[in-house]
Formats: sequence, structure tokens, C-alpha cells
Amino acid sequence: MDAISLLKQDHAAVKALFDRYEGLGDEAEVAKQELADRIIKELSIHAAIEEQFLYPYAKQRDERLEATVYEALEEHNVAKWELSAIEKLSPKDPRFDAKMCVLMENVRHHIREEEEQLLPRLAQRCDRAELEALGDTLQHAKQAAPTHPHPRAPDEPPGNAMAPVLAAMDRGRDFASVTIKRTGQLMGRLRAGAKALTRKAGKRTAKAAQALAPPAPRRRKTVARAVAAKRRTARRKTRR
Repeated sequence: MDAISLLKQDHAAVKALFDRYEGLGDEAEVAKQELADRIIKELSIHAAIEEQFLYPYAKQRDERLEATVYEALEEHNVAKWELSAIEKLSPKDPRFDAKMCVLMENVRHHIREEEEQLLPRLAQRCDRAELEALGDTLQHAKQAAPTHPHPRAPDEPPGNAMAPVLAAMDRGRDFASVTIKRTGQLMGRLRAGAKALTRKAGKRTAKAAQALAPPAPRRRKTVARAVAAKRRTARRKTRR
């Protein structure tokens, strides 16, 4: 896939996630968190591959694109700080939706400018083979790109060559997060199973205790019945 098609495909995927987020109700906190996590990952990867390869290549092909590239880098910087802030919040936080709204507005503006200015001008200056080669580079770069925002990290060469190191750290963090989540789910299922077994064992123990219990003692005579019996015995003796 050529570079321009690949980038537009990424843009479309992110905008679709934005639309889904905006369609959620105020109480859909779990769905909001899941979508926010996906948005953070997709934008972090996309920003990294553009900063590593697209923007340096665009400046190299045409020096007149330098101002456009620097504007795009500043828009990336704003987005990464917002992503970093969102990552630390919960959907229950009253500022979560507000930050997501600001992020989506800024990224949509960035996408529109990139697709209307940078990408068309790059297409004019590159032949098909160049765009295909750049597309392959971007696609491979995705596999070694950070999955979380790093707003303090350099966004231009040679400083951003540390992106694969950040990516390795991010993937370790993602793996640990997934492992903890799965462990929590497993422990929850084990606790529920243990409670169910305890309830069943309790019922069986009660039934067994009932079966082994001695028969109930015969009812003792009440005082009134005992007195009446004595009177009857006395009457019989008198008659004799």
C-alpha cells in the first residue's frame, strides 16, 4: 500500500473511533474507557511513524513543506499531552469527556490539514514507486512504534530514533496490564466457584446431620395432665 493510502486509512479508522465515542451515553463508562484506550494506542502509533519517517521525508523532498511539517509537529505535541492526561483519568472524572472533546477537535483539524495540504503536495513530488516504498516503511514502523504517548520525547531526528526503545517499554507495560486484568478475572471466577461449592457443601452437611440426629423425645406430660391422672386413680381407690 502506498504511503498516502495508508495514512488516510489510519485517519479514517481514528475518526470512526471518535464517532463511536460521541455516540455513547453519559453512563457508558466501560465502553468509553475501552474506546479511549484504543484511541490512545492508534494515535500514539500513527504520530510516531509520521514523526520518524513521513515528516523528515516530506522536508527532504520539498523544503517548502517545512512550515507545514512544523505546524503538524506542534499539533502532535498538543495531542500527545492531551492523550497523556486522558490516560491518567477515569471516565468517571468530570473532565474526561471534556479532554476527549478537545482531543477529537484538534485531531480532526490536524487530519483535515494533512489531507488537504501535506499529502497532496507530497503526491505531486513523488512517483508511484517512492510512495510505495514509503508506505512499506511506515507499515513496518508500526510494529516497533510506541503504543502510549510520550510528549517529552524528541519528535525529530536524530532524537526520535529512541522510539523503538519506548515501544518496547510500552509493549511490556501493555502485557503486564493484560496479565493483571486476566488474573483478576480468573480470581473472580475462582471466588465465585468456591462460594458455590461452599453453599452446596453446607446443604449436604445439613441433610447428613438431620439423617444422623436421634429421634425426638416423647412429649412429657404436663403438670395439669399429671394432676388429672392422680385424681382418677384416687377415685378408683375410693370406689373400691
